[in-house]
Amino acid sequence: MKQLISTFVWFFLTVAAQAQSTTFTGLPTVKITEGGVERSAEKLDRATASTLFCVINEKDGKFYWETRGNKPLLKIDSNAFVIYVAVDGSGYVRVLKPEFKKAAASISATEKNYDYVEHMLLGLRTITYYGIAT
Repeated sequence: MKQLISTFVWFFLTVAAQAQSTTFTGLPTVKITEGGVERSAEKLDRATASTLFCVINEKDGKFYWETRGNKPLLKIDSNAFVIYVAVDGSGYVRVLKPEFKKAAASISATEKNYDYVEHMLLGLRTITYYGIAT
């Protein structure tokens, strides 16, 4: 009986793990905070950046902003970008598709240096991270 239970638990955990996949991960390098009367920009060191990772998962055809409390996201495929918008309006992640990186880099230093932007609304303030896909 004990073996049957452990087999069932193993099977359940395996199926649950397979049902979810990581769609995007990014490591921020710049943080910009704005609040109407204040604005600050800071370069992030590796140790700080590693605590601010951006992770988006897909489970059963739905997307979730794992690093923001598993907020549900709407995925929008828009030419050179994939945009994940929080359904509660609290922010978005805009990712430059790798196959468009070279062409986009010739247009702007932002696209040359970064692969994504993560933008969050906190009341009337915003926090924006620019970073590199991992």
